[in-house]
Amino acid sequence: MTTSPATARVDSIDIFRALTMFLMIFVNDFWTLKGVPQWMEHSKGSEDAMGLSDVVFPCFLFIVGLSIPFAISNRRKKGDSNGIILFHIAERTFALLLMGIYLVNLESALSSAMPVSKHVWSIAMVIAFFLIWNVYGKNDVRTTSYKILGYIILAALAVVYKGGDLENPSWMGTHWYGILGLIGWSYLICAVLYFLMKDNLPLIVAGWLFLVLFNLAAFAGMLDFLDPVRKYVWIVGSGSMPAFVMAGVTASVIYRGLGARGGLGQTYIWILIALGIAALIYGFGTRPFWGISKIRATPAWVGICSGISFLAFAFMFWLVDLKKVRSWANILKPAGTATLTCYLIPYIWYAVLALLSFSLPLFLRTGIVGLVKSLCFSLLVIIITGLINRIGIRLKI
Repeated sequence: MTTSPATARVDSIDIFRALTMFLMIFVNDFWTLKGVPQWMEHSKGSEDAMGLSDVVFPCFLFIVGLSIPFAISNRRKKGDSNGIILFHIAERTFALLLMGIYLVNLESALSSAMPVSKHVWSIAMVIAFFLIWNVYGKNDVRTTSYKILGYIILAALAVVYKGGDLENPSWMGTHWYGILGLIGWSYLICAVLYFLMKDNLPLIVAGWLFLVLFNLAAFAGMLDFLDPVRKYVWIVGSGSMPAFVMAGVTASVIYRGLGARGGLGQTYIWILIALGIAALIYGFGTRPFWGISKIRATPAWVGICSGISFLAFAFMFWLVDLKKVRSWANILKPAGTATLTCYLIPYIWYAVLALLSFSLPLFLRTGIVGLVKSLCFSLLVIIITGLINRIGIRLKI
């Protein structure tokens, strides 16, 4: 290993994150294509099915969990107080929720009801995000001014926003908080749990199992008595989203424990494989009751995607950290270290193309050719991320 088990970054986590982000941009571009194979698309909520697109987000949540113990431990090592750590958790959660709310409202924005088109609104929104959460130099006197300007832009966008039904347009709402918002809530829950439990593995596993069983109980009708408070207080996704994150936390806590005892290596991989198999058994075991569905966040989806995440990380750890085979991922590196930047770039890309009324010919957006086009687009976004990082533009929350 090139890093300390106790606190430093693990190479396989960054590369796993980069690869997952590459796939996320890839599948998020499917809306521009025709003739995408059904097994690659999102399955409908009414279906007992799961496509490639339904696996990517759970893997990303799992990676969020992998990172939490290292991030919090690094802060403790640097001397941050408990108050500062909790403030950072709250600050990061706020950023993810705010961006998530704006992004989810973009989906239903009405150009004809606003003084600017939704595409201009989208570009201004992303620019505001960069102004607020860009990594500035410690001595950059413009930092505060840029951040204030970013919040002013967001406020102005909120004032002019209209969305929903053209005959009865509405203002911004939380709706489902968007992908970033779901990450934010899940991160908050699991970061606080780890903050309280630290590297106590039995407690960490108990926290993970509680979220898994909460999801199961919700589908089994055992939590119906909580319906009166559900709209006010609930665990996001009936426990499904933070369950993925907590599975990742569990994997990292096991790693840190084995590393402290000098037991890293094949033992860790076999533990990950065992956890993956157990999760798959749980997922397929609950499938006959409620089916597999990302939209409904069924127990089967939670179990199967958790199992895939454990097994995928076991392979990445073996390949990257044990066998030291990592040069293949160099081109993807920006997606693993500047993930938020990478995620937001497509919003500007799509908006600019819409304003220019530009679209590729249909034959370049259909079938295998279309899939290659989306793969190239995903790679291009990562390359652009790396280029703008070099000039000092990179979001961090």
